[in-house]
Amino acid sequence: MIIANDLHKSFKTKTGKVTAVDGVSFTAHDGQITGLLGPNGAGKTTTMRMLYTLMTPDRGNVTVDGIDAARDPVAVRRALGVLPDARGVYKRLTARENIAYFGELHGLSSKQIAERTKALSDALDMGDILDRQTEGFSQGQRTKTAIARALVHDPRNVILDEPTNGLDVMTTRAMRGFLRQLREEGRCVIFSSHIMQEVAALCDRIVIIAKGTVVAAGTADELREQAGEDNLEEAFVKVIGSEEGLLA
Repeated sequence: MIIANDLHKSFKTKTGKVTAVDGVSFTAHDGQITGLLGPNGAGKTTTMRMLYTLMTPDRGNVTVDGIDAARDPVAVRRALGVLPDARGVYKRLTARENIAYFGELHGLSSKQIAERTKALSDALDMGDILDRQTEGFSQGQRTKTAIARALVHDPRNVILDEPTNGLDVMTTRAMRGFLRQLREEGRCVIFSSHIMQEVAALCDRIVIIAKGTVVAAGTADELREQAGEDNLEEAFVKVIGSEEGLLA
């Protein structure tokens, strides 16, 4: 389980201070997919970077399976599998070597790495690319490799920043199936997406962020009911529009 409690984050710029996240709080439960939804610049990626300890909150705290990220960030990183917004893979290594390298960083034995590589390759349908050098990979192939290496240590908590961004239809369908599999295994999954149909189909709970704050949260049905709309996209636009009016 991942808990974000009153997260705040600001950045200094040449023109002053910009507040990216302003009091974000939510809980992502085990065995559920929690979606972070919001317009560009809403603070989703900054929030996720604080969740996986890449950034330190100015105020507030993150706990992962009861571990305070500020007090023991190394333990939190061990409990997390993260696909960040950057999809970089080591181009001179094969997909298998990329996965093995991350396994070694997590202290796994050769046997454990081999077992996890096979399990992830099967789940992500990587058999045809596993022993290919990653230079020249398509975006979908890079994303699969990045996810596999992020999950090689078998974490109970998974954070994915737009995992289907730029993927073709068939790869997107496979990725959605993989996310459902993670949920069925009882893992805590957080992911962000701009695709409304994807969020509605996959997420047990949705957290809508606008201008650095949570403006609505609940199931897709609850959000539609709160907004008085039959369509999730219309509900999202209504919630964001109302919030922008209040903050203007």
